Amino acid sequence: MTPRVIHMLRHGPPLRTGLLLGHLDEPPRVADCPVMLRRVRTVPIGRIVSSDLLRTSAQAASLARRLSVPLHHDPRWRELDFGDWEGLSPDDIDNGALSRFWDDPDASPPPRGERWFDLCRRVRSALAEVADGTLLITHAGTVRAALSVLTGIDHRGVWALDLPYRALVSVRIWPGEALSGQIIRLETADPA
Repeated sequence: MTPRVIHMLRHGPPLRTGLLLGHLDEPPRVADCPVMLRRVRTVPIGRIVSSDLLRTSAQAASLARRLSVPLHHDPRWRELDFGDWEGLSPDDIDNGALSRFWDDPDASPPPRGERWFDLCRRVRSALAEVADGTLLITHAGTVRAALSVLTGIDHRGVWALDLPYRALVSVRIWPGEALSGQIIRLETADPA
C-alpha cells in the first residue's frame, strides 16, 4: 500500500480579521482568489474538499471551477468552535481565561466552545477518508489539528507554526490503521 499525499490550504482573509472566528460564518474578503490559484499551480489535485463555512467554501468553489476538479464540502473541516468567544477580539476576552485556554485547551475550552481533543477527533475522522491528491481548503486550527493527529506534535507545538492566510501544507499519510504522517511541504509567503 502506498502513502497518500494531501494538501491543506488555509483560506484567504475574511471580511473581518483579528477576531476569533470558529463556526461563525464570516464571508471571505475575496471569493475568487488569484493568489490561492498561484499557490496550488504546482500541486497535483484530483479533488477539493472544504469546510462548509463561507470563508472557505466560496474560495474552494472558485478554485474547483478554475481547476476543473470536483468539490465536496465537509463540516468536519470547520475551525475550532470558540463558543461564547465567537467574533470577539482576543483583547475583549478575559486575559486569564484566554491564557488558560492557550495553555490547556482541553481543560479550559472557550465557554460553550469546543475542546482541542474534540477538534482533533473530528479532524481524525475526516483525515481517514481523504483521498490521495485532495486539496483541503480549511482553517488554521484544523490544519494544526491534522498535523497534531498525523505527527503526534501536541497543541503547543502545532500552535507555534505560523499559518497565515493562504498558507499551504502538504503531508504524506502512511498506510495503516493508525494515522501517521509527515510534513513534506510548507509554504507561507504569498507566491509571486
